[in-house]
Amino acid sequence: MSTTAVRVRGRGERSRASSVALHAALALAALIALFPVVFIVLVSLRGENGWTHPMEMSGFSLGNYSRVLGETEFLTWFGNSLVVAGGTTVVGVLISASAGYAVSRMRFPGHKPLMWSFLMFQMFPVAVLIVPLYNTLGKLGLLDSYGGLILTYCSVSVPFCAWMLKGYFDTVPAEIDESGRVDGLTPFGTFWRLIVPLARPGLAVTAFYSFITAWSEVAYATQFMSSEENYTLAVGLQTFVGPHRAEWGLMTASSVLITVPAGLMFFFAQKHLVAGLTAGGTKG
Repeated sequence: MSTTAVRVRGRGERSRASSVALHAALALAALIALFPVVFIVLVSLRGENGWTHPMEMSGFSLGNYSRVLGETEFLTWFGNSLVVAGGTTVVGVLISASAGYAVSRMRFPGHKPLMWSFLMFQMFPVAVLIVPLYNTLGKLGLLDSYGGLILTYCSVSVPFCAWMLKGYFDTVPAEIDESGRVDGLTPFGTFWRLIVPLARPGLAVTAFYSFITAWSEVAYATQFMSSEENYTLAVGLQTFVGPHRAEWGLMTASSVLITVPAGLMFFFAQKHLVAGLTAGGTKG
């Protein structure tokens, strides 16, 4: 009497039907995520009336892009946004790294309430903070200026970044700090020369988050920037939508161009993102 051996699947091994269902679900999710992007690109290439028949596979042109770059102040707004986003990234990362390292390594009065206050301030919605921030910037003479907007965006990005970097610095062995002191380095020298190079994944994540926060923010920029020469992209693009007519061709072309810096930022930071986001989860 012959018996047929039944193959037992190993732990974590999926059946063929399960694999097909999983890949089908992933493909569907990818299509759903890509559809808005593809739709906007098609509309931007369809001319002024592209919104009415965006899915037709004919009549493509770069007319909307040439109008945006040549007939509007898009390049000025683009440059202003780069200045604000770049300043927010630099200032935000410096403050976040300093605060996270100080709380991780030093024990001073109020170090725990400091981190909880960061978390508490981040919980306030934008609508609640606009008026007090507006009054504060007005008293400091920073309304309608790059500096005022950079400080505002830092108030949004620094709490999260400081929390994340504090968890990341906790995973760096304290013996490295001790070796720096033995070699005669000051606390700042130890931080700058020994800890910062080891914290590149965490710093990459905070830099990416700070840049995206400043690049895509709308509410603060709309309220705090009043001069057209100081408009960022968030404010300038609103001029394409009027009470009686909306320039959807210009709006969609601008939307595609806006994604380029964010995509480049993600491209250069992507190899550090996973390591930076997960390193602070456990203390080594």
